[in-house]
Amino acid sequence: MTVSTTETITAEAELPPPTPEANPRPTPARTKPTARNGLYALAMRLHFYAGIFVAPFILVAAVTGALYAISPTLESIVSRDLLTVETGGAPKPLAEQINAAVATQPNLTLAAVAPAPGAEDTTRVLFTDPSLGESERRAVFVNPYTAQPVGDSVVYGSSGALPLRTWIDRLHRDLHLGEPGRLYSELAASWLWVIALAGLVVWVRRVRTRRSRNSAAWLFAPDRSQNSRGRTVNWHGSVGMWVLPIILLLSATGMTWSTYAGENITDLRQQLSWTTPTVTTALPGSAAPEHNSGGQHHEGHVMTPATIDPIFRIAQVDRVYETARANDVTQAAEITFPAKSDQAFTVKERRMPGTYTVDAVAIDGTTGTVTDRLAYADWPLMAKLTNWGIQFHMGLLFGLLNQLLLLAVMIGLITVLVRGYLMWWRRRPTRRTGRPALGRAPKRGALRRTSPWLAVPVLAAALLVGWFVPLVGLSLLAFLAIDVLIGLTARTRTAKAG
Repeated sequence: MTVSTTETITAEAELPPPTPEANPRPTPARTKPTARNGLYALAMRLHFYAGIFVAPFILVAAVTGALYAISPTLESIVSRDLLTVETGGAPKPLAEQINAAVATQPNLTLAAVAPAPGAEDTTRVLFTDPSLGESERRAVFVNPYTAQPVGDSVVYGSSGALPLRTWIDRLHRDLHLGEPGRLYSELAASWLWVIALAGLVVWVRRVRTRRSRNSAAWLFAPDRSQNSRGRTVNWHGSVGMWVLPIILLLSATGMTWSTYAGENITDLRQQLSWTTPTVTTALPGSAAPEHNSGGQHHEGHVMTPATIDPIFRIAQVDRVYETARANDVTQAAEITFPAKSDQAFTVKERRMPGTYTVDAVAIDGTTGTVTDRLAYADWPLMAKLTNWGIQFHMGLLFGLLNQLLLLAVMIGLITVLVRGYLMWWRRRPTRRTGRPALGRAPKRGALRRTSPWLAVPVLAAALLVGWFVPLVGLSLLAFLAIDVLIGLTARTRTAKAG
């Protein structure tokens, strides 16, 4: 049966008016706490506070890190006269090159030599200089074709960084402030992965709540249809997704160089046998040094091995180098001279762009025999991964492409941080209140509304991370104190207004 529009209106008009009892006002249903909602709320609040207070340190680390990423290339351009020569005939014997370098530094102790790795490269002859700092040595650069020194410089670390790269390295590590300055980089590295993972949770939730953006591809693509703040949020999240894998790796490797977290990481690696192995330099038949556990006196005395004339050792270098190359040490290598008569030469591959292995051998200079061998294939897996991660962090794993990738990631991270502060600024109240207007924080009480099944593991994880990474733990307590203070201030203000 069909009912006309007029009949319908008349019938509705004849009905008695509804009473409050018949149609009570619906009350909003109380949302049941779930693990998903609780995780999002916790991640949002953590991402906000850490982003506001720690992001300045990360921003400085990103800017200096961008410069650090391309420092190997800058070094090769600025120090080209020390690092390269014109090819010309057959190289002179290694011993002749070393003697030429020793003549320029007669008062220093010969430590090692790094033969020219390429046809246009110089040979580095390394000396121990007591006037230099930790991990620094004096290097004399020699033309391998003429055995003539072309200059000398201070080099730093296992990669042999020259002063420019060393200056950039220290700028990135401690802002040239020494040990106190290292706290900035440790704070940045320690919080970077926490902020990134919290941001991942927030961004995934935001994208999944939009029915038109159910595909995972939307995590990497900004929605340009949004308004001004919406576009900023979308670019912040999508660019963050692109750089996320690399910044997680940089955060992990950066913490290995830190003061407090780095010490805990070193202890953990030692307990799990993940440390970098080394070759044994003691010659067969030599007496190993005794380890006194304390409380016991040993009869007799231990003879200290005599030192050897450097000229005698230099004469053995060419044979040692040939033996090493015949035993699979074929990449650019450094030959370390033995300090005592009962020690062997150590020939170890250098940390160079495009070098993925660090094979090493110990060789008796007198007989030319291999006394110990350490192939990179025999390293523990975690030691290999740590070495590759550090080389990647330094921009040396696969050369210029590695450096350009790091530069792009640092630029991307800088834009993410700047957009994060822009989002915070746009959240501020716009009405005039007579007080400075700052961006509003997410709603408080996230932990109280969180399911216990999530809250307990989260608190346990926070305690574990806070103990293992002390700067995260201390700053997390500071964030909690600030949050409580803000809550108390808001309650006091509400009470006075009421």
